[in-house]
Amino acid sequence: MKINVFKTADEALENIADFFIKCGNEAIAKRDRFTVALSGGNSPKKLHALLVSSYKDKIDWNKIWFFFGDERDVPQTDERSNYLMAKNTLLDPLGIDPAHVFPVETALGAELAAEKYTSNLIDFFDGENACFDFILLGLGDNSHTASLFPHTSVLHDDTATVQALYIDEVKMNRITFTAPLINNAHHIVFMVYGEGKAEAVKHIIEDDKDIEEYPAQLIVEKPDGDLQWFLDESAASKLSSH
Repeated sequence: MKINVFKTADEALENIADFFIKCGNEAIAKRDRFTVALSGGNSPKKLHALLVSSYKDKIDWNKIWFFFGDERDVPQTDERSNYLMAKNTLLDPLGIDPAHVFPVETALGAELAAEKYTSNLIDFFDGENACFDFILLGLGDNSHTASLFPHTSVLHDDTATVQALYIDEVKMNRITFTAPLINNAHHIVFMVYGEGKAEAVKHIIEDDKDIEEYPAQLIVEKPDGDLQWFLDESAASKLSSH
């Protein structure tokens, strides 16, 4: 695990964008494609803005395939949809071919949508061991990542699949990658900035393991994978080593 700390959030985001392009060009050179799972919420919006402007000409966007690490159980036209956010801020501005985008089919309902997404991954990756090139993750102030929330049954799922769950904390069904599916990736990147995330960052990186309280501790570096944190100084302020 590598922890990268930058003075400001803007610096952190620029370095994530650089790393995204580097990983992407390496994957395209090796496999002629770059498979990416995007993160939801508000944090990625600034990263998307960078990618569609300063970084637009630094990679062949036609060779990138986009997936979603989690989704809210809302219509794809709903302002809370992770897909809609990415569509508006990244995919449409770059003119990404819709055939290269895999939104969660929330119209099916959470359970069927999760089953269909798992099936889509098996088809796309030609087998059950889906291995993404790059998975972008955020971190909630309650230590959740993707839709792996504290005290939910999905935390104990040892299959590399997509699962549906009801999260009482937010009173909503969600669809999420399981931790084993995330951990299969070649590159996993946590993008975290702001003082409000400092306590959660400390819990995940430095505290004793307690996945019920701190679910993002489930995300670990495997021998042939790469796990990196990109933090601003505010988010890293409670780490003893920084």
